[in-house]
Amino acid sequence: MITIEALKEYGANTEEGLSRCFNKKEFYLKLVSMGLADANFDKLQRAVATCDAKAAFEAAHALKGVTGNLSLTPLYAPISEMTELLRGKSEMGNMSTLLDQIMDQLEKNPRSECLT
Repeated sequence: MITIEALKEYGANTEEGLSRCFNKKEFYLKLVSMGLADANFDKLQRAVATCDAKAAFEAAHALKGVTGNLSLTPLYAPISEMTELLRGKSEMGNMSTLLDQIMDQLEKNPRSECLT
C-alpha cells in the first residue's frame, strides 16, 4: 500500500497533492495509485517506439495533468518537458532519453514496492 511517507521519500509534494484533495488522505492515495497505473504510460511508450508524435503528445499531455495534479514531481518534470517539446510538432525528434527518465521514475514509485 502506498503511504504518504513513501511518497515523500519518492519526492512527491504530498502537502500540495493533499490540499488538492481537500486533505482527504485516503482519497489522495487512491488517486495516486490510479495515476501510477494510468494506461497513458503504455500509450506513450508505444507512440515513442512508432515515432507517432501526435499520439505521444496526447499521452504525455494527459500524464502531465495527472502527475501535476497529484504533485508527483519526479514524474511530472520529465513528462512536462516532453509535452512541451512535442507541442505542435509533427516529428518526434529524440524522445527516448526523456521516455527512459519517465519509465525509470515510474519504476521507482512507491507502488512498485508493493508489486514485488
